[in-house]
Amino acid sequence: MKNVYSPKSVLPGHEITAKPSLPIFDEGMNLLVKILTKLGLLTKDLDYHVVRASMVIIYFFFGYQKWFPYEAETLIPFIKNGPLTSWMYPVFGLQGASWFLGASEWLFGALLFLGFWNKKLGILGAAGSCVTFIMTLTIMPFMPDSWNAAAGGFPAIQGNEAFLLKDLVLFAASLYLLKQDVERVTIKTDSAKPSAI
Repeated sequence: MKNVYSPKSVLPGHEITAKPSLPIFDEGMNLLVKILTKLGLLTKDLDYHVVRASMVIIYFFFGYQKWFPYEAETLIPFIKNGPLTSWMYPVFGLQGASWFLGASEWLFGALLFLGFWNKKLGILGAAGSCVTFIMTLTIMPFMPDSWNAAAGGFPAIQGNEAFLLKDLVLFAASLYLLKQDVERVTIKTDSAKPSAI
């Protein structure tokens, strides 16, 4: 039997009142929910494993491209304008900064991968991932020509700024994994303690 989530009970006073709707919409939605349930969407921890696997794959590809000169050149406006990344060029040089990022991304990806079996290593990978995306998100206010003047400036995003916006979702995924791994380690630690009866 599959592990599936059951609906949570509703606290008194928090009941959702039914709103009138179209019967055809309700029937269609009920059918969609049944199909998704039969496909295993409610399988316990499916979202957790899919997010983890996605982050591992992303880190593999992000890290791989950092080993080549074309990516080192592409990174110049990002690293140069980032308040938390601009130190990399004086310390590592142009290609060295790219290699440093690639090695970091592969390290965090490997730790996230090992987190499938060892949640403590998963915590290290997710924490490193959170720091990575905080660093890249801080570049956004300092990137030149980020807001299209012809469209009125902010929030009309353009160019490199739009590329950085994806890091907001990747930060959220990293934070989700961090929370899940900390929670699992805490539950395992608490259940291993002898009861004080």
